[in-house]
Order: sequence, then structure tokens, then C-alpha cells
Amino acid sequence: MITDGVAELVTGPWALAVMSLLVLGDAFFVVVPGEIAVTALGALSISTGAPPLWSVVLCAAAAAMTGDLLCYAIGRWAGIDRWRWMRAERVQRAQRWARGRLESGTTVVLFTARFIPFARLAINLVAGATRIPLPRYCALVALAATGWAAYQSAIGALIAAVLPGGPVVAIVVSVICAVAIGALIDLALRHRARRKMSSPSDPASG
Repeated sequence: MITDGVAELVTGPWALAVMSLLVLGDAFFVVVPGEIAVTALGALSISTGAPPLWSVVLCAAAAAMTGDLLCYAIGRWAGIDRWRWMRAERVQRAQRWARGRLESGTTVVLFTARFIPFARLAINLVAGATRIPLPRYCALVALAATGWAAYQSAIGALIAAVLPGGPVVAIVVSVICAVAIGALIDLALRHRARRKMSSPSDPASG
């Protein structure tokens, strides 16, 4: 059956490797579905028993941390305006946002940036360019990556635990939920940004 073939494919030895590559790519390209891959394997882990949930979390965290540190290294070596794509308006806005957040506190922004398009890339590039001490940054990135990996895989695991219908149904529903959660977070952040822009910036404007 088709469903059996799909289940066999995603439970094979390459499932964790493919997921890790997607998570790594997500550090550089926002269109890469790293979150969706982690959520799907979290669902698969509960519905079929393979791969083990701990291995999903571990591999996703390691790949996320590796991607963050590579972006940090690029920022430290090349700065934040050497290449044309770095000078794009959207990237520049994200970098200005990242610089302000890093100046106010590094720990919180590393956790929250994973849920904002372009923010993860901008935060890591700016962190490297401003030469935040690497040992401290590694420790914070490790915590943030592990928390993110556990959260994303838990979404899929929870759905698979309560939803009947087998692994394919669990994967499809968990992916839909992951996309919906991401869209809601993005919508809330956009609404907050619009409210901030529309509020008076100085006493004279009111």
C-alpha cells in the first residue's frame, strides 16, 4: 500500500539525516521547512516507534545549533553588508531589529527569533559581527536549539498520541498544525509591529 511505503520511507535510516539537513538549511533559507520536518518526525516517533523521540530532539538540536554557529561565523568573518543579499531592505531591517534586541538582552532573543522569519539569520549574523564572546554564545545557542527541538517534536508527538489513523494521518495533521502555529505567530508579530509603528513616537506627535 502507498501508506505503508510512505511509512517505510520516513522510518528508514535516512529520515534523521534528511531532517537534520532541512534544519541546517533553515538557518540560511527561510523557505526550507526545518520546523515541519521536526514536527513530522516527532509524530512518526510516537505513531510507529521509529525513530526514537530522543533521537529526533537530539539531531534537530544539533543541526539547529550548527546552523546558528555557521551564521555566527559568517557574520564574524564577513560582517553584515559584504554581499548583495545582505544589503537587501528586508535583511537590513531584520539586522537593525537584531542589533537592538542583542543590545537589550541575548538570551531571550535567541529563543524568540526562531519563530520570526529572517530573525534567526539576522540575530546570528549580527552576533558574529558584533563579536559576542563565542563561549557564551555557544552555551545560549545550545539551550535555545534544544528547547526549540523539544518544542517542535512535542507538537507532533502530542498529536500522534491523541489522534487515531496511523502514521500518515499523524504526520499530515501535525504538519498542518505546525504551519498554522507558525502562521499565527507571524500574524501576531505583524500586528504588534503595526501597532508599534502607529503609536506616537514622541510627545510632539500627539
